[in-house]
Amino acid sequence: MSAQVQKRPGTVVRLFANLKGQRLRLGVVAVSIVIYVALSIWNPMYSAIVIDHLWATIQACWREGAAFTFAGGLGREMAQLTVQYLFTWLFYYLQSYLMASVAESLVLSLRSQVAQKLNRLPLRFFDQNKAGEILSRVTSDLDKISEVLQTGLLKLIVAVGTIIGSLIVMFCYSLTLTGIFLVFMVIGIGITNVVARRNLACAAQRQETIAVLTGVVEEYYHGRDVIKAYNHEADSIRKVSEAAEANRAANQKADFLMFCVNPLIRMLNRLGQVVIAVISGWAMLNGTMTVGVVQAFFQYINQTAEPLTEASYMINSLQSAFASAKRTFELLDEEEEIPDPASPAVVENAVGRVAFEHVSFGYEPDRLLMHDISFEAKPGQKIAVVGATGAGKTTLINLLMRFYEVNGGRITLDGVPTAAMSRAGLRHNFGMVLQDTWLFGGTVAENIAYGRPDATREEIVAAARAAKVDYFIRTMPQGYDTVLDNDAANLSAGQRQLLTIARVFLCDPPIIILDEATSSVDTRTEVEIGKAMKKLMDGRTSFVIAHRLSTIRDADLILYMEHGNIIEQGDHQTLLAKGGAYAALYYSQFE
Repeated sequence: MSAQVQKRPGTVVRLFANLKGQRLRLGVVAVSIVIYVALSIWNPMYSAIVIDHLWATIQACWREGAAFTFAGGLGREMAQLTVQYLFTWLFYYLQSYLMASVAESLVLSLRSQVAQKLNRLPLRFFDQNKAGEILSRVTSDLDKISEVLQTGLLKLIVAVGTIIGSLIVMFCYSLTLTGIFLVFMVIGIGITNVVARRNLACAAQRQETIAVLTGVVEEYYHGRDVIKAYNHEADSIRKVSEAAEANRAANQKADFLMFCVNPLIRMLNRLGQVVIAVISGWAMLNGTMTVGVVQAFFQYINQTAEPLTEASYMINSLQSAFASAKRTFELLDEEEEIPDPASPAVVENAVGRVAFEHVSFGYEPDRLLMHDISFEAKPGQKIAVVGATGAGKTTLINLLMRFYEVNGGRITLDGVPTAAMSRAGLRHNFGMVLQDTWLFGGTVAENIAYGRPDATREEIVAAARAAKVDYFIRTMPQGYDTVLDNDAANLSAGQRQLLTIARVFLCDPPIIILDEATSSVDTRTEVEIGKAMKKLMDGRTSFVIAHRLSTIRDADLILYMEHGNIIEQGDHQTLLAKGGAYAALYYSQFE
């Protein structure tokens, strides 16, 4: 992580900085908390007055043998106490309702930031992190933050205010009884601090194990066919079980630390109440305390002890939330792509002249993969990139599309450096068909029109016909309106690839990239697609990555790559006559 990232504010500061758009609601919540806490402190004091008045009235009626009445203002006092309790409930409801809204708005803001961040992250980040681990940060971590802020933070603030106010009144009533209570409270606070320190580490470990479990499940779900084909069901179940067991153990430890402190502190509070009950009973017998004051004192004990118990629980919950927030901010602090130029160069309707000029590249700056790569693709030429698996063919295309940035040299499009262009402006000139197809949840027509959402149905059908995919689309239940889901699992690999090829036909770009575009179709379909592709590529620059050299014999320029570098380049006949690595590979395929 860069020094700039290390200087960022702490997790708590950054978390609350994201609440700046909720100032009005937070202001209302703060006012509600103040009024609620004030009423919570005033209610027992006033109840002491009411109880003493009620007790005196009952004693007078008993001595005089008179009927009990609400004379002397007793009825008014009890009505006022009832209204106070009603307003206490009202302000508690208001703060809870608004805080839930604040918490959800915060999580929405963080989710929006994460979504935007993912679009700005370089391809390197996704190569180095499992999809399941990233999804865990977007879902479970943010859910944990929302859950705790809605209840935990609010209860903690109320608890602190109530405890302070109640202790002040308790000191006014009795220094001795309050001192006894504080002894037990200090012991409880000490236990809470010890447990909270342990719980922070456990909470972080729990979120890590959730991320690992999510990653493993996501990986095995997508590879389910291969797992079954190689009879690795038992092994995959074992690995998922191990990840689930690690998550269970982390959850058990974190939950134990979170919940064990509550009954322990509650037990200490009960012991303190027993001692205080004995002493206060003796004080009533001596006439130094009234019945109303004693019952008010016990209300304050409950108002202090219970919030203290809740505070210990909420502190542990906040530790978990802050661990989740830390993981979220770590994602938001990841190094981003180099920003687009402030005034980017624009190349519209490119003629298709592409040049690599002394390009060098490495996934790590100190370990270069490519050294001094240079070649030129003239408008309308077909450029074939061949070589063994791992030779760097796809990396070459990734550099052309600016999925990665070069370490040295430059790449130009129609003489304009691609680094001087915006990424969107550059990629608008390319149509790309990858070996690994991707279809999203939507209709067949929407998938074909992914690059041109405004295309008419006639244009979509024309593109499908050009890609030789129209016939099987019409055999589907709703034709072009058939909805694809679950990665279009009901289509064959070849059919999925044909749909992605139809996308390129519809976009009609000046430059085409085909990464083993026909690898999943049968020979007859490949011939038909080849004819359509030849017509499409007429007058357009095209880059073709191919393993079957029979498909690229008509290429204008063939780049033979090995260990990330171009070791031979030329047309088919020239490279055969040279008798080098390309010739050896070509003849090995036709022996």
